[in-house]
Amino acid sequence: MTTRPWIVDDGLWARIEPLLPPWPDRSPGPKPVDDRLCLQGILYVLHQDIAWQLLPRELGLGSGQTCWRRLDRWQKAGVFENLHHVLLAELNAASELDWSRACVDGSHVRVKKGGAVTGPSPADRCKTGSKHHLICDGRGTPLHVITTAANVNDITQTLDLVYGIPPVAGRPGRPRRRPESILGDKT
Repeated sequence: MTTRPWIVDDGLWARIEPLLPPWPDRSPGPKPVDDRLCLQGILYVLHQDIAWQLLPRELGLGSGQTCWRRLDRWQKAGVFENLHHVLLAELNAASELDWSRACVDGSHVRVKKGGAVTGPSPADRCKTGSKHHLICDGRGTPLHVITTAANVNDITQTLDLVYGIPPVAGRPGRPRRRPESILGDKT
């Protein structure tokens, strides 16, 4: 039996659907592709690491262009950031977040076409790239991420990562925002 990790089960969909922006009143014409199918199309493209235009139409997930537009619309509406907050609150309520320590690190990503947050990568012969700076709890759950040019040092982003942790509800009392200690490597 093969797994299909792009299939969104009912439990995950119940968390995501309320976060999606409503559709404006539409004029007569074709009905937009169902949001759940578009999300599965987005996940398929990301999981298979293919270009948007290569999304197989026979899967019934909409065209690659439709899925890309929906992803853009949802990113601008803050859907994924809100989903992250919901999931963090659920993990915190279940005592699944380890606030005793947090780990910070960064990784380089090559960017061929450039963009606003790109720069010469010291790890890749000065080719254009970006860097993802990440802070995770003691169990590896991502708490916050920042994207910068590839030549930005991790240490310069550490405080922004810590202060960027959203207030995490889910337990009695004030929402938690800070780990007890921060761990990082030398670079």
